[in-house]
Amino acid sequence: MSKVNLETVKAFLLQLQDDICQGLEQADGSGKFVEDSWERAEGGGGRTRVLKGGTVIEQGGVNYSHVFGASMPASATAHRPELAGRSFHACGVSLVIHPKNPHIPTSHANVRFFIAEKEGEAPIWWFGGGFDLTPFYPHLEDVKHWHQVAKDLCSPFGDEVYPKYKKWCDDYFYLKHRDETRGVGGLFFDDLNEEGFDKSFAFMKAVGEGFLPAYTPIISRRKDMPVSEQEREFQLYRRGRYVEFNLVWDRGTLFGLQSGGRTESILMSMPPLARWEYDFTPEAGSNEAKLYEHFLKPQDWLNIDVL
Repeated sequence: MSKVNLETVKAFLLQLQDDICQGLEQADGSGKFVEDSWERAEGGGGRTRVLKGGTVIEQGGVNYSHVFGASMPASATAHRPELAGRSFHACGVSLVIHPKNPHIPTSHANVRFFIAEKEGEAPIWWFGGGFDLTPFYPHLEDVKHWHQVAKDLCSPFGDEVYPKYKKWCDDYFYLKHRDETRGVGGLFFDDLNEEGFDKSFAFMKAVGEGFLPAYTPIISRRKDMPVSEQEREFQLYRRGRYVEFNLVWDRGTLFGLQSGGRTESILMSMPPLARWEYDFTPEAGSNEAKLYEHFLKPQDWLNIDVL
């Protein structure tokens, strides 16, 4: 088995943060990320980068963090009870982009590495991550492109990888209390280590590097589309679902808060504006209704031509 190397992972993640910020600034055209470095009293820290009020991006954040400590938080040991009593290092890059134009979906991506150690025992380590897309208005071309990039980056690792991690994404980003998916999915993986360090790391890198080619063409296609007041109001309403998922169901948010991470950095995933409306029902036959009927449930996106 190839040797685990935390420093190599950290170097890749720091470069990935730089590359994604640069690519998103180019896609936006005017906005710039502002960096806020922070330290964690119990060990570690990170650098949070936030872009506000851009031409395309209303608000977005791209975070790097590396935290460590003498014991894992409860959110991690509940999922992996064998980690109890071990020290840990956790590092990753996570991002959420909230565009202005409702025809550009919100996007999220995350790649991460955990290693838990105990004297006299072999380390327990794994990679995780993925990316997912949350559209407000149904553009099948965009969703097919997103999933084609996901499938293509998975292909070198085996034909079974894309369908496996696509389903995991559909299952994970699901609002049980609403009985709907958060969006149209993408990829989600966790506990990846069975292929050894080098191959597992290579897959994590492919996912991280796949985000920009998956997302920036969608920005280019949709950024100049006209927007009505009704479309803006619907975007803000659907952003409320994003908030609900992150605060109620997301394990990453819980891990960050329980591990003593920086709250501002953890909650930078929240949209700058959102709204809630009692018992909203979209008008029959509308684009809003089409989103509910076809885009908020798992689909075989690459084999759909018309919805």
